Amino acid sequence: MGVKGKIKRALIVVILAVLAIVTIFPIWFLIVNSFKGQQEIVASPIALPKSWNLDYLKNAAEQINLGSSLLQTVLITVAAVALIVVISSFAAWAIARTDSKVANILFIAYTAAMLIPFQSVMYPLVSLMDKLGLKNTPGLILMYGGFGISMSVLLYRGFIKSIPLSLEEAAMLDGANIFQIYRYVVMPLLKPTTMTVVITNAVWIWNDYLLPFLVIGNNDKKTLTLSLYYAKSLSGQYGNPWELIFPAVLLCIIPIVIIFIILQKNIIEGISAGAVKG
Repeated sequence: MGVKGKIKRALIVVILAVLAIVTIFPIWFLIVNSFKGQQEIVASPIALPKSWNLDYLKNAAEQINLGSSLLQTVLITVAAVALIVVISSFAAWAIARTDSKVANILFIAYTAAMLIPFQSVMYPLVSLMDKLGLKNTPGLILMYGGFGISMSVLLYRGFIKSIPLSLEEAAMLDGANIFQIYRYVVMPLLKPTTMTVVITNAVWIWNDYLLPFLVIGNNDKKTLTLSLYYAKSLSGQYGNPWELIFPAVLLCIIPIVIIFIILQKNIIEGISAGAVKG
């Protein structure tokens, strides 16, 4: 390797190191301040805590009603993601296997829906759900499903195009109906893309604040983000109660971060499969 090659490689290493530090710093900042009191956070926000006091985490768990809020968040996330996976995969399969103008128009409609700003439809949508009696948790699940379908259809269709049609035809000759073909032939082959759809939508739904605030509000069945917001508002402290905010945020993100780390390889594979093979 020549001098230019070594310099180039060293430059790449430096850039990657800087990017890694920039990425890791917010996580470090959150963790170290989750074990400090208000005064220590303000005085030394970057330094390690003088003592790793778990009382702040325990207090945050009580303030945000961690058990019930976690259960509600899991329920909404699992139900909404399941709705997105089933509808978007079946719709993408039907569009990919139908060679007609109607199928093309439907695909364009699905993808064009991603361009509609949420802010332009949020109040009419919430009002509609209220009139239909679907406000609170059921309405929230349906709205998440609707907003998550567009991108998911795009990902699924790209991968389905790479699946040989002969596999489905063979199943049909064996007497399988359309739902059996979808369940036993198509869906197992869509596993990489399904994992991508599951994680990307789960992270979004888990961390979302605006839609639960509009739909659920300050009732008993709050999500983690809502519980954090109202706990901060009702803390009674002047300014920002950092000794509550930092540990509460840490507790809120731990489950979804662990899942993301475990399944991140599947996300990359799914996106690559849908983009390259489509």
